[in-house]
Amino acid sequence: MTIQSGPAGGQLDPSLTAIMSERRQLINLAYRLLGSLADAEDVVQETYARWYALPRQQQDVIASPGAWLTRVASRVCLNVLSSARARRETYVGAWLPEPLPEPTEWITGRSGGFTVDPADRVTLDESVNMAFLVVLESMTPAERVAFVLHDVFRYSFAEVAEIVGRTPAACRQLASSARRRIRASQAPATSTAQQARIVRDFKQAWEARDIDALIGLLDPDATAIADGGGVVRTALRPVEGAEQIVRSLVHLEDRLRDLTILERTVNGQPGLIARQDGVTVSVYAFEVAGDRIRRIWAVRNPDKLQPWTVGPREPARAGG
Repeated sequence: MTIQSGPAGGQLDPSLTAIMSERRQLINLAYRLLGSLADAEDVVQETYARWYALPRQQQDVIASPGAWLTRVASRVCLNVLSSARARRETYVGAWLPEPLPEPTEWITGRSGGFTVDPADRVTLDESVNMAFLVVLESMTPAERVAFVLHDVFRYSFAEVAEIVGRTPAACRQLASSARRRIRASQAPATSTAQQARIVRDFKQAWEARDIDALIGLLDPDATAIADGGGVVRTALRPVEGAEQIVRSLVHLEDRLRDLTILERTVNGQPGLIARQDGVTVSVYAFEVAGDRIRRIWAVRNPDKLQPWTVGPREPARAGG
């Protein structure tokens, strides 16, 4: 997305600079609410379009443009979430949030000639790990907006009420309900170092086709969910059980020759990617409980892998 920032050859309007400085915050908010970078970018573009549609006199009387932009973006997200629930009922297979790489690993080239602006890069923390986003998907749109705005971005319930169109007390209840869902789904805390070690062991066992080692790294009741979006052939339903998951992984490698498996940060946590001929074809996020992998999320929908897409001349990474 490109927004004209001022007359050609002229200096930036200070008020415009202040408005554009909110873009990173809006992208972060919209991604957490929608689980899709593409949708988040559309929301931010729509939000700025509404700002620029205001007469200058109306813009001048808005005491906090940043707060105004946040309210508008949140309301647009609420509408998108409501329509997304209907769209995802017809989505082929499971729908997973769009996975994001570490900012230093973000590929700047995008299809169509666009370039990823640093302001479009989402800040990675515990509120964007895949397990968290998947639970958010199970919430109603109002629950999700109330929880993210209050618990993640620290807006008061009075401010949330103005956005959601309910009373502060009702928004408090929505956030509380969402919080219970989060707590009920959380795995026991595991250090990042421990997660990285287990994911690395999983990678090495997968490359060695060591079936016993792979099964040993998975919880017996582990679940794997794949999202191909109906574009890529993949399991349409969750795969349950360690042995079934390993069988599907081996089958994938048999079907896709010359896969290169690399360790990468996925939504702020240790993960893996699979590349074929230099192109990322799968991104794997993991939930680790103790010393076993409890859940695997595999995103294979090409539309969701654009930030991971690489060219043939990308330099090799040591220890990748």
